[in-house]
Amino acid sequence: MIDHLGITARDFAASRLFYERALAPLGMEVIMTVGKDETGGYEGAGFGARGKPCFWVQSVPNGQVSGVHVAFAASDRAAVDAFYEAALTAGGRDNGAPGLRPHYHPNYYGAFVLDPDGNNIEAVCHRPA
Repeated sequence: MIDHLGITARDFAASRLFYERALAPLGMEVIMTVGKDETGGYEGAGFGARGKPCFWVQSVPNGQVSGVHVAFAASDRAAVDAFYEAALTAGGRDNGAPGLRPHYHPNYYGAFVLDPDGNNIEAVCHRPA
């Protein structure tokens, strides 16, 4: 079982702002932050709900980014739609508009956005409409 996941960002401030806006429709917010003095070199923001950070965005001094795909669970299809719009408004790039993806399973409703560093970020609902 995964406790938390972290990705790196070339521009930490821009990425933090992107995720604050994009994840808000999914009920996620910044739960915890760490500074360079605490970590020995990077700053980070932990996003989550109910006091538990599960998704971390952190600066990377050497410019190396992680290049990952992360899918966030959405409570319903409207939340997927809201995530997609919020992420685009926050500067994300379309990587797959909201819709059914029946090749995964009949109720797979997802949307995909590339974050400022090109990570493929998804919101998905597995429930019927």
